Parts: sequence; structure tokens; C-alpha cells
Amino acid sequence: MKMLLFFVIMLAANANVFPKTEIDSIFSVLFETMENEKIFIAEKENSINIGRKMLDIPDLSLSQQYFINLQLYNEYCTYKVDSAIYYMETNMIIAEKLQNIEYIYQTKLNLSFSYWIKGRFLESEHILASMNRQQFDSLPKWLLTDYFEAYKRIYIYYSATADGKESYYYKTSNLYRDSLLQIVPSDGISYYVLMAEKLTDENQTEKAKQMLFCALNLSQAENHERAILTNVLANIYKKEKDAEMQKKYFALSAIYDIKNAVKENSSMMSLALILFEEGDIDNSYKCIKFSLDDAVFCNARFRAFEISKVFPIIDASYQNKTNAQKNKLQKYLFTASLLSLFLIIAIFYVSIQMKRYAKIRQKLYSTNTKLNELNTDLHESNIKLHELNKQLLTVNQKLKEANRIKEAYLGKFIDLCSNYIEKLNSYRRKLNRIAGSGKMDELIKSLKSSQFIEDELNEFYANFDETFLKIYPTFINDFNALFPKEEHQKPKHNELLNTELRIFALIRLGITDSVKISVFLRYSITTIYTYRSKLKNKSFYPENLEEQVMKIGIV
Repeated sequence: MKMLLFFVIMLAANANVFPKTEIDSIFSVLFETMENEKIFIAEKENSINIGRKMLDIPDLSLSQQYFINLQLYNEYCTYKVDSAIYYMETNMIIAEKLQNIEYIYQTKLNLSFSYWIKGRFLESEHILASMNRQQFDSLPKWLLTDYFEAYKRIYIYYSATADGKESYYYKTSNLYRDSLLQIVPSDGISYYVLMAEKLTDENQTEKAKQMLFCALNLSQAENHERAILTNVLANIYKKEKDAEMQKKYFALSAIYDIKNAVKENSSMMSLALILFEEGDIDNSYKCIKFSLDDAVFCNARFRAFEISKVFPIIDASYQNKTNAQKNKLQKYLFTASLLSLFLIIAIFYVSIQMKRYAKIRQKLYSTNTKLNELNTDLHESNIKLHELNKQLLTVNQKLKEANRIKEAYLGKFIDLCSNYIEKLNSYRRKLNRIAGSGKMDELIKSLKSSQFIEDELNEFYANFDETFLKIYPTFINDFNALFPKEEHQKPKHNELLNTELRIFALIRLGITDSVKISVFLRYSITTIYTYRSKLKNKSFYPENLEEQVMKIGIV
């Protein structure tokens, strides 16, 4: 009987030791992953930079720009929400230009999610309300899934500030969850998560956990999906009041979020609360500080607001513990001093040191205040310097452009002048020969003929067109991009530029005066005004067409 009792005690002890060892190992991995966070952020930034470079590819179509922006949004949506919003607002402009309802609805759903992360709940709901539910019947099924998911998320947030699970908002959120269960694939991760939530609400936690363990087996990669699954699993254990398993799965979820550079997360905060309740103040403070830094980095105001409600409590406990340790140390010092023969000297010395420390601390505080002020001034100066550098860069670009035009046209101008002098000299000799031979009728006929001028003008325009297109080789395509397809300018087969293109080529070179343009092209001022007004009205930019033309060819 004694041996049997001994084995029972040993088994019970081992049952307690093994989970503790496993959780300690997971926490070691968690804290190591937190220290290596910069590695995962660098990987995320590298992936983002690849997407940004794709936008620099010339002659991208609007659809190509849309999908590159969508890729960048997916990178940013849980990393830096402001950037995610920027790319979706850009995509909204593209989708409306393309008049593609699928693109418009997809962009609206993404904007709704980003606004929700940022804490702009009314705007998030307003976007959803602007979408026609019936329209989804003619769109891909996954859009309807995102639509229901967005409303489920909104009402979950509202229920958190209302009456809890019995509130109207919570019930409405569950209705959207039930709708999602009808349309998501039954073998997908989303289905497992939704069904696990439903089973948990119905107190069928064992079935819910089985489903999530099955989903975890399907999701082997350490991706964001795995972070969601382990977070939901931890919340089930929270309902069962199993603190050890909560810590395990919240820690695993936090590890996956860090490795995927997910800054909008809740697992780290939940883990901090559990550790705080258990009295592990140091690790609790480390986790809540990390979670707050993530929320601030992402600018996830909703998450930052949640953290701000518990951070002061944990921070105060952490400070109290630190102060308590300091006080304890002082007591030990005082006790040791009582046992010393030099008690009076030691107390006197400590008193002097404490006063000195207080003075130094005051001086350091004043110095730090001044340093902060100097840093603020330096930051403002850096901002102004940055703006000035941007202006200088713009001026330099314009100067480079002007020099390029000047060099191209100067060489051409010299050649033309030399050719014209030679042609005039040849023409003079021809007339001189006619006059010398006494053929006055032929001389008068030559003088009255305009053929020479017309030929020279045609050659002059051909030279102008050739030189201009060498400077701006994409001018015709870029100019036509400012107009609907049916209004594109197409020069004849024997000319490089037609009259309309030639007018705006002169404008691109900085010649905007209609009088000068009319003299150059040998047209009346009225005709030039007519051409300019007609093209403005046909373009996508009737108010500032000429400003758009001036941007052509700028690097």
C-alpha cells in the first residue's frame, strides 16, 4: 500500500511538472521572439518594398495598379493601418475610373476593415451601409463573406459597450455569424473558427476545441491563420477558467503574430492580463508594454484604447514592485548597519548620499527637460530642412529638363540656320542667273511663287517634330492618355505630329502665348484659341489640361 501511494504521488507530481515545463519552454520562445522582432519587421519591409517598386514600372494599366495596391494593402492592413488606408483610397479612385463594381465593393470592404482597426467605427459602418446587399448576388461569393464578416465585427464591438451577450448587438452579430456559416466552405479555416465560436456560446467547449485542433493540424505553417486559431482556442480555455492552457495558447498566438509582423493583435494584451492576475508583474509589464508599442506603431487606436485601460494598472503594480524592492534593499542596509560598529557613521554617510542623490536627480531632471526642448526644436528644424530639400529637388529637376531641351534644340537650331543660309544663297544664285540671262518673266514668276516658303516650312515642322519626339519619345501616348479613346490624336502616315499635337508640344516647351503659337504655326490667333478650347473640353481635365501636359516626360 505504501508503494502504491508513492507511485500515485509521483504520477500526480509529474502531471503538474510536465505542463509547467512545456509552458516555460513556450515562454522562452516568446521572449526570444520578442527580442528578435526587428528581423521579422525587416522581412515585412522587404516584401513591402518589392510591391512599391512594382508601382514604378512604366505604362502600368489601371487594373495592374489596382492589384499592386491591393497587394500592398494586404501587407499593411495589420502592420501600418494608415498606409493600408492610403492604398485603398487610391484603389477607390481607380475602381471608380474603371467603373468595376467588384473592385469598388472589394475596396469598400477593405476600407471598412482598416477604419475599424483605426477606431473610426462610424466611418466603417457608413461604408458598409453604402453598399447594396442585392448587388452581391451578381458578385463573387467571397465578397459576400467579407461583407457579413465586416458587420459581424462591427456588432461585436458595439456589444462590448452594451449589455454583453444578451444585448441586441451581440444577437445581431451572431445572426451574421450564422449567415457566414451558410456560405463559407465547410473544410476551410474560417468555418472551423466560426463554428468553434458558436459551439463555445452554446457551452459545447469540448466540441469547439476538437474543431480547432483539427484546424491547427490543417494549418502547419506559422502564419496569421494559426495565430487566430490559437487565440480562439485560448479564449475557450478562458471560458473554462483554465489559466495554464490560456497562457500556452495566447503565448503561441503572440509568437505567430510577431513572426508575421502583425501589429494589430490582442493575444499579447490577454497574456499580460493573465500574468498580472497570477502576480507575475515583471512579465506582465513586458507583455503589455510590447502590446502597446505594437498598437501605437500600427496606429490601431481601438486596440491602443483597450490597452490604455489596463496599462496604468499593470504599470502601477510594476512601479510599486520596483519601489518595494528598493525599500526592501534599504531595510536590509539599515539592518546591516545596526550590526556594524560604525552605525552612526554609516547613517550619516547614507543621509549625505541621499541628499546628494536628490540634488543630482533634480539637476538631471532639469537637464532632461532642456534636452527635450532642444530635441523638439531640432525635430522642427529637420522637418523644415526636409521641405526645403524637396523644393530644391523639384527646382533641380526643372533645371535638368530645361537644359535637356536647350541642348537638343540648340544643336538643331545651329544646323537649321546653316542649312537656311546655304539654301538662301543657292536661291539667290538661281535668281541671279535668271536675271543675268534676261528672262524677266521667269524671274517675276519665281519671285511670286510661295513654293519655296512652303517647302521650307514643311521641312522646318518636320525637324521640329523629330527633335521634340527625341526629347519626349512618349509624348503622343501620354497626351492621348488624357483623353477618351475616341478622342485620341493620330498623325497621318507621312507626319510625326499633327496640328493639335504640335500646339501642345509648344505648350510643353513653355510657349503658352497663343500669339506666339499662331506665328510659329502660321495660323490665326482665333484658330489657335479654337484648337486649345476644343481639346480642353474633350479631355479628362477640362480645367487644367495644360498643367497635365506640363507633367509629361518629368522623371
